[in-house]
Amino acid sequence: MDQSAKLLTRPGLKVKLVGRNLDDLRPLLTPYPVKLLEPGDAETPELVICHGGDGSLLGAERDFPGIPKFAIRDRRNNPKCPQHDEQLLLQKLFSAKIDVHYLPKLTATTETDECLDGINDIVVSREVHLGAIRTRIRENGRILRHQVISDGVVFCTAFGSTGYFQSITRGNFQRGVGIAFSNSMDGDSFTVLPEDAALELELLRGPACVVADNNPRILHLADGARLKLLLTRQATPVFGLEAFRCQDCYLLRRNGV
Repeated sequence: MDQSAKLLTRPGLKVKLVGRNLDDLRPLLTPYPVKLLEPGDAETPELVICHGGDGSLLGAERDFPGIPKFAIRDRRNNPKCPQHDEQLLLQKLFSAKIDVHYLPKLTATTETDECLDGINDIVVSREVHLGAIRTRIRENGRILRHQVISDGVVFCTAFGSTGYFQSITRGNFQRGVGIAFSNSMDGDSFTVLPEDAALELELLRGPACVVADNNPRILHLADGARLKLLLTRQATPVFGLEAFRCQDCYLLRRNGV
């Protein structure tokens, strides 16, 4: 059994619920010997159950970084295929018979040590909509792209590559760090690099803003600013991603079932 999965079968496991429609989920947890932490509890959770959509998982990692997560979609907004009923998934979770994936974070740091991180992506976009931004990208100190004129640049993890990266490139990837350019002038819209790539964005012409995942915090870059980006070695264990990203469930959502 995976070391992270061993905690799932321990009586008294401290669990925090986050997301939406949590009252739908609470009764389903009654059969399990867990301790539900209520708002205001000072104790640190050992498992965070994220009930909702992708945003609930992203927000949970921001509020409880590094703590194991269980991602489960709420039925009110996300119809389920027969294999991914909530009760069935909870049974698998607390018997440690569920998949676990380890998600690293992508960090972005300015020259003044302002920092953002995310398990999905870091997006640098034009701050003034009347014109594009010009960027230069370096990998491990060497120039990778001398100048790209675009509306924005998406740096993403493999997990996050099914988001904005895929909407730009019509594809995703399984390992590494991805870079995708939104509406780039040269038509060369993306690159996928090794996981240990040390990246730097130089803003040749801005201004631009930087965001991470669904974090409301925004960093601002002026002309000449540089932003360093790196995939962290630390990774958060997340249970249940195979069900969370089930293609059959996705088709039900997309088709409005």
